[in-house]
Amino acid sequence: MKKAELLSPAGNFEKLKIALAYGADAVYGGVSHFSLRIRSGKEFDYDSFKEAINYTHNKNKKIYVTVNGFPFNNQIEALKKHLKTISDMKPDALIVSTPGVISLAKDIAPHIPLHLSTQANVLNYLDAKVYHDMGVERIITAREVSLADVKIIKEKIPDLEIEIFVHGSMCFAYSGRCLISSMQSGRVPNRGSCANDCRFDYEMYAKNPDDGTLFKLEEDEYGTHVMNAKDLNLINHVDQILESGVVDSLKIEGRTKSPYYAAVSARSYRMAIDDFYDKKFDAKKYEDELLTTKHRGFSENYLFSKPYEKHDTQNHFTALSEGTYEVSGLVSEDGNSWMCKYKTLPYQKVELIFPHDTTPKSCENEIGRVFQEENNWFIEFKKLETIEGKELSSVHSGYLVPLKLPCELPSFSIMRQKA
Repeated sequence: MKKAELLSPAGNFEKLKIALAYGADAVYGGVSHFSLRIRSGKEFDYDSFKEAINYTHNKNKKIYVTVNGFPFNNQIEALKKHLKTISDMKPDALIVSTPGVISLAKDIAPHIPLHLSTQANVLNYLDAKVYHDMGVERIITAREVSLADVKIIKEKIPDLEIEIFVHGSMCFAYSGRCLISSMQSGRVPNRGSCANDCRFDYEMYAKNPDDGTLFKLEEDEYGTHVMNAKDLNLINHVDQILESGVVDSLKIEGRTKSPYYAAVSARSYRMAIDDFYDKKFDAKKYEDELLTTKHRGFSENYLFSKPYEKHDTQNHFTALSEGTYEVSGLVSEDGNSWMCKYKTLPYQKVELIFPHDTTPKSCENEIGRVFQEENNWFIEFKKLETIEGKELSSVHSGYLVPLKLPCELPSFSIMRQKA
């Protein structure tokens, strides 16, 4: 059985490096042009994205470029230049959404594989075959599709690669085809500038058409978050997905989310995938890890059930994310210092998590100690000292000077405390 790929978001260069370090086989991202995540795309320019592609390839991993926006006529010439510039960087695939962009990409960059975005809403083998005949090598199925339908698509078109979303934010609208943000603020979701209006609080009114009187509908205990979808989480079903043998890539959403999210989501799904193939799958272990991240509540959504069978897909209480842990610090890429992300004090025991396939070592000196208790690793500082030698009584989020470690740690190790 071919091992399925784990695909993680790369919202910026740091998050790209972290996702790869924590177990992703491939990452996806892009510059802001023609991407459905303009905000994260602005983290890259052409030079830094070229560097990111080279970095990824040097790690023997893959990188797919998002060109999945829906262009207007006045953007076509700029899109042609963009496709030429990106294709010259030799990414492993272009993620596109429309037949016109597919045709254009085949003309400009025939050597770059094409992946069809979930925005194209492929739900059946007829549509999948049309795109495959156009030259698409992989389809990212619509998030409304069931695993049973994915199996049929694969049976009908066995050489078509299939990618599915397994984790991350869910759009309230059908496969992301939303107009609410463009109507309220002029920010067009299908051109990458969604304002997440579905997460807002709304006051509801009833109007008497005879006299125009408005009656405010009083809120009940569920509040007014009428469009706030819970986040997708299929970690408990990774074994069933892989047993099906029809899914080539498991995709995590979240280019605009935190480095901690990039690390823990990749780490959790990496463990789940590897444990499945090693015949030691343990869903609760991965579920507990994902609960440490910020989220809106989790739902399994539609891969294993019909939409009308689901009554737990919305969070009516709040749009605020929750998580069981706060990130205390992030270890530098060279492993010799750390940056504070949350208040830390001397003689405070702080948990450590490490990138995939790294082996930490215990140590102790005047700065502090790194040690293991049962199956978890911890760090405790005897003193907080900057790399320039300044000693601090405490350190808080926003302090932008690197701090000393008791000993070298694996690149991008993370310190965390229970919230």
